[in-house]
Amino acid sequence: MPDDELDEAFELGKTCALAAECGRDLRRCAQMYGGLFPLAAFDAELYSTLTLSMAFSAPWAGADRLKVVNRTALWVLAVDRLVDHTATTREQVNRLTRECLSVADGAVPRSAVTRFLADLRDELATVKEFGDLRWLWRDQLARMLAGMTRAWVWRDIRAVPTLARYLDNADGRGSCFVDLSHLIYTGDDWSKARLEELREVSSQVQRYLHLLGDVASYRRDISWGDLNILALGVSRAEVTDTMAVLAHEAARQIEPVREHSPRTAAYLRRRIGFNAGFNGFSDRGHTA
Repeated sequence: MPDDELDEAFELGKTCALAAECGRDLRRCAQMYGGLFPLAAFDAELYSTLTLSMAFSAPWAGADRLKVVNRTALWVLAVDRLVDHTATTREQVNRLTRECLSVADGAVPRSAVTRFLADLRDELATVKEFGDLRWLWRDQLARMLAGMTRAWVWRDIRAVPTLARYLDNADGRGSCFVDLSHLIYTGDDWSKARLEELREVSSQVQRYLHLLGDVASYRRDISWGDLNILALGVSRAEVTDTMAVLAHEAARQIEPVREHSPRTAAYLRRRIGFNAGFNGFSDRGHTA
């Protein structure tokens, strides 16, 4: 086998080992918040998929550096389940939002989901820049919760948003909140100083992931009664064509970042690349 193939295989092996180590941490973490992660919804495949995604998005990081991004992504999934499959009234969704934002502001948690959030908040606070960046983290959390609430209302009243309006609500996916948490915790000085600008780049990546997630999980979403763009009168061709445009625009926005922070740029680009590849899509947004 040529040396370059051996090197590639070695790096792939290292990244998979990193994902496995992160997976063990994530499962231990989930056990700390009793009842928040039922096995029916959070099986071994979910943990593996999540940690593979993050390990391949930032393979240069150690498990200790990926702790926050993995745990934040897991927390987002827990909140999404509570909103989509546990809450039966708008007031329940609003109460969850109020409690999460209160804990983000420093309040004492009163439930497993807010205790998890408080632990994430406190871990981020070990980074000296968090004091100056906390408002942005809290603001993106509010946007995520507002997006989840809006999606809950659409489903409840059987609304049919347009593709454009659906994309405008991509914050409900939580990807940008995960990215901000990761960059606060591990980003270089240049990235932390420009995190508000980088949020716009991350938001573009999030729009792509919002549609990719729907295309990849269409059958599951329909069986569970979840909101999905393909069930709202938008054709698969229109969705995949839009994904191609979004991927191109994201790449255009990421490119200037590369000069100043190669790893931040690589992380954001890999977020698209890994998820597209894992779900069997080409860079044009069509099934590979």
